[in-house]
Amino acid sequence: MSRVTLVQWQMLAAVVDHGGFARAAVAVHKSASTLHHAVHKLESQLGVILFEPVGRQVRLTEAGEMLLRRARQLIENAEALEAAAESVAGGLESEVSLAVDQIFPVDVLARAMEGFSEEYPFVRVKLYETVLNGGVEILQDGRADLVISSIAARGFLGEPLITLRFIAVAHPNHPLHLLGRPLDLRDLEQHRQLVVRDSALHKSTDAGWLEAEQRWTVSHLSTSQDMLERGLGFAWFPEIRLREAFESGRLKPLTLGDVGSRLVPMQLIFRDQDGAGPAIKSVAKWLKEAVLSLKPFDYRD
Repeated sequence: MSRVTLVQWQMLAAVVDHGGFARAAVAVHKSASTLHHAVHKLESQLGVILFEPVGRQVRLTEAGEMLLRRARQLIENAEALEAAAESVAGGLESEVSLAVDQIFPVDVLARAMEGFSEEYPFVRVKLYETVLNGGVEILQDGRADLVISSIAARGFLGEPLITLRFIAVAHPNHPLHLLGRPLDLRDLEQHRQLVVRDSALHKSTDAGWLEAEQRWTVSHLSTSQDMLERGLGFAWFPEIRLREAFESGRLKPLTLGDVGSRLVPMQLIFRDQDGAGPAIKSVAKWLKEAVLSLKPFDYRD
């Protein structure tokens, strides 16, 4: 059991922050003698001199400075604990589980979570990065409060969030680009396609054109992009995620005409919208705002 109370540390911090016992007494609504007594008792309990006289003033000793730094952490943690307890008592969730398909723009997700963090800094977030049916499966298993998916979830209502354009891309030196003419889907059949595996365990689906004789399947979109940039195949990829790769010349759209792109609408799905608490609703709000702030990008411009 600690011999020193949190109040004693708070009084010590007050004396330092307000430049002396008299000013601190006014600030914390205590008498100066009470503060003197608290500090002297603290010194006695710890066996350490905290203040030393400098003329008519006092200042922290080296040991006092070190202990006060540690004490401030204790005070901040106690205040955070009280704030968290008040939030829970008011119906705030302690954790939000969010499943997001990997095709969703990473910078949009990050901006949304930054806003949420400022509003609810003590709520934990569990993020699942899913592919295709993976998010729906997590939703149906009751493991996610919110899901961003391009797949409809039976028994759940979703609302439109964003529509992404997928395009066929490859390294600028890929043989398909070296043909030097407009391509059709038959040209793709002779070359390796990179595909991201459905993350669902029980019901998986392939998406996109899959007629290539060669196919490599990976688990994450970032792995697919890395292989694309190494010239190891072609892939259908969310256009919005390729701005930098196009600008730097690491990737180039395949010239497939109208068949070279497809639109994929994504939905925001609540597990229980009526029963959602303030933190879950806040995540949804910040996601919608972040999508609205997204700068449009069209590789054809």
